[in-house]
Amino acid sequence: MVDTRFFKHNGALSIARIAEICDAEIKTFGKDEVMIENINTLKDAGKNEICFFYDRKKKASGGEIKATACVCSSELAQFVAEGVIVLVARDPKLAALKLKEAMYSFYQPQPQISAKASVAPTAQIGENSYIGDFAVIGENVIIGKNAIVEPFAVVEKGCVIGDNCRLGAHCYIAYAVIGNDCYIYNGARIGQDGFGFQTINGVHKRIPQIGRVIIGNDVEVGSCACIDRGALGDTVIGDGCRIDNLVQIAHNDKIGRGCIIVSQTGIAGSCTFGDYVVCGGQTGFADHLNVGSFAQVAAQSGVMRDIEPNTVVMGSPCVPFKDFMRQVAFLQKNSKK
Repeated sequence: MVDTRFFKHNGALSIARIAEICDAEIKTFGKDEVMIENINTLKDAGKNEICFFYDRKKKASGGEIKATACVCSSELAQFVAEGVIVLVARDPKLAALKLKEAMYSFYQPQPQISAKASVAPTAQIGENSYIGDFAVIGENVIIGKNAIVEPFAVVEKGCVIGDNCRLGAHCYIAYAVIGNDCYIYNGARIGQDGFGFQTINGVHKRIPQIGRVIIGNDVEVGSCACIDRGALGDTVIGDGCRIDNLVQIAHNDKIGRGCIIVSQTGIAGSCTFGDYVVCGGQTGFADHLNVGSFAQVAAQSGVMRDIEPNTVVMGSPCVPFKDFMRQVAFLQKNSKK
């Protein structure tokens, strides 16, 4: 059951309204006006609650459902317990997303600029924005409308933040231009120095990093992720990317549209990703690599050479997925001899 101390409950909904929201068909006759108060898990949902049933591997669990109603696929409807109101959706996962958005919402702070925030006189803050306690907004910063800047966030001089953006508590943004509808989570670091040194007479001398970070629209950057600014050119994150917590993206990397980069991935400098690349957790990339559009890199892979578009790779060093599975099978078979 959703804890309403943290999430706003928007009120109970009838089965008929839920069917409309979920684009689902009601299979149980005469139950259109039954009211549902909450969403809960398949295991824990009870009276006046609804659950979602879409995992074929758990079809045996259908007979144990105690919820008042259940949204499921047509394939799994036959396994739902007797007495449960059944709604069949073409895509139950999408239905769950839509119903969560309809039934619950996040508490939003009221637009204001805290008296405890430090906002430079030359900064421009868009209408309907919230600037939290102890946030720091530097000189000549531009922040669009409907922004939420949480406590202790820092936006350094000259940065540009688009409309409808949220900057989490303790995040730090410098040397950056960020588009609309972006969410920078708590503790993320954007625009710090790239890791670049020139060794002169045995001394590692820092190379000045004089580029920027350019982030497109509808991008999420997870907690404690780090995106370095470019050494000369820019580090670029394309529209629609989802970057998980604890990801490192180095200087001059170019990440295409819609890429998903999962936690603890590290991308060395000057790599170029195409569109819709997916990187599993703890993947590592050597520098100056090209990764083609729609490539998929499995978790804990080590990437040391270019990857062609639409390729699935795994292993360290990574190889095509089928080759990796053959290697594993070979080692398992021959290690027994």
